Amino acid sequence: MNLREEYINFFKKNGHKQIPSAPIVPKNDSTVLFNTAGMQPLVPYLLGKPHPYGKRLCDYQKCVRLTDLEEIGDKTHHTFFEMLGNWSLGDYFKNESIKFSFDFLTKVLNIPVERLAITVFEGDDKIPRDEVSASRWKELGISEKRIAYLGRDDNFWIAGETGPCGGDTEIFYFRSEDEIPEVFDPEDDRWVEIWNNVFMEFYQDEDGNITELKQKNVDTGMGLERVVAVLEGVDDNYKSSIWSDVISLLEEITGLTYESNEKSMRVVADHIRTATFIAADPAGIKPSNNGQGYILRRLIRRAIRYARRLNIDINSDWDERIALLIISKYEKYYDELKENKDIVLEVLRGEKKKFARTLEKGLKEFDRLVKNEEKVVNKDIAFKLYDTYGFPIEQTIEEARERGMSVDEEGFKEKFREHQEKSKSASKGKFKGGLAGTSEMEVKYHTATHLLNAALKIVLHSKNAHQMGSNITPERMRFDFSCDHKLSKEEIQEAEDIVNGWIKDDLPVYRKEMTKDEALASGAECRFIERYPDNVTVYEIGDVSKELCGGPHVKHTAVLGHFKIVKEEACSAGVRRIKAILEDN
Repeated sequence: MNLREEYINFFKKNGHKQIPSAPIVPKNDSTVLFNTAGMQPLVPYLLGKPHPYGKRLCDYQKCVRLTDLEEIGDKTHHTFFEMLGNWSLGDYFKNESIKFSFDFLTKVLNIPVERLAITVFEGDDKIPRDEVSASRWKELGISEKRIAYLGRDDNFWIAGETGPCGGDTEIFYFRSEDEIPEVFDPEDDRWVEIWNNVFMEFYQDEDGNITELKQKNVDTGMGLERVVAVLEGVDDNYKSSIWSDVISLLEEITGLTYESNEKSMRVVADHIRTATFIAADPAGIKPSNNGQGYILRRLIRRAIRYARRLNIDINSDWDERIALLIISKYEKYYDELKENKDIVLEVLRGEKKKFARTLEKGLKEFDRLVKNEEKVVNKDIAFKLYDTYGFPIEQTIEEARERGMSVDEEGFKEKFREHQEKSKSASKGKFKGGLAGTSEMEVKYHTATHLLNAALKIVLHSKNAHQMGSNITPERMRFDFSCDHKLSKEEIQEAEDIVNGWIKDDLPVYRKEMTKDEALASGAECRFIERYPDNVTVYEIGDVSKELCGGPHVKHTAVLGHFKIVKEEACSAGVRRIKAILEDN
């Protein structure tokens, strides 16, 4: 059984439209490095903007989460995963949502009712206990003893500190051969959460005040990897059909068994899969020392370090073989894997060569740093070797042992914990904005990217100069475009002048709804047209720009201020990058 397809077919039969998976790298969203949940790309529609597909939606969404990076290697954690989701945007609510979930689990997946348990929101001084959900579950046959009421920490959802919010109901499966307890205990690890239905019916403001929303939404999420493992009766995700062929390939490459090398094989399999998806993303991410590029670099290098533990010849094509298998598994669902296969292999190859040189430098640095140490490699040196040169603590211990030295392991762990806390805080800060919306400056920069795209076509005398990606923050815009040469000073100045001329002309910005065919016939520009729905939004800026886009945009160009290009550089083969700012006139 293909869970992904069964899920989509069930919800399509129940009036939902399937929407395409959004890219891993969010478009024009500076609050996160990657899409971490199926709801993230739907933020504007959860806030009330009409969705071109209607009010009932479903999809499978590519997600990347990095807060648990150091936990990868256990049975259940992954950096990349797929989230199955269905949404109601102001259409059905709790009763219908719960019935859909119950029917899918018991009638499509044939899960016995006695293996299911439920949690609902217990309420507080601002929001009442969710008796509606509890009653619905009981009507469907869930025993009252299998329903637990939990507080905000467990069964309440809000993105950030303000915005749409509400209680949720979570569905648990008893994953054990033991006798199923009559009473559900949420603290019993044998019960595994498999689905979460969030009911956004309130709005919380900055002062903590709660008001009822006019548009009440349902947002659900089911982790594909976890549920497949549950259905196949394995307690290790890497023994499920999602991973079995990748693990078998690793066994073939290494000549070792999974049972004797579980952690290393899990890390290599997980990280190469995630790196493959990031490198294939249309945003054109390359390994670097910041942002998404840093994550990509870190994943590849961590995979290489664990591959060394498996006695893999690092200079062989082991990583490319794994990536090609992953591409063949997923290309049916995600076109970019097939389209950007060569880019993925090039990224893996290039980063492997760089890391080999880094390891060599690291060994020289090790000898230099420990030269004056008598018996113990101190925590600062151990952490620098880890953080700067990619030496796992185990490698530092081995190198020290060969020199008759020991390592301050406890001190290293203390430094490592500090590093983890800083990383987690940064990750939380990235998502703090959540559903708070897009800032005024980000809206301005969004419109400026359209003007720059149009200007570059004039400067480069080519209609084939296309946007390849963008990233917007309240402070600046970054714009990637297809181009086979470094822009001259004159070309940069001309592009800047053209954009500022259009801003000075105070061109109107129009938003139009039309079919996809009508948009293409009108000459509207769009990359990856197959990912758009049948009905689309087109933004026109005077008579200089016409693009398919989800928005938002300013009403007229004069409000943008003065456009200034601050940097032009290479991004990847055939792709250049411009960084620009908007200044007050």
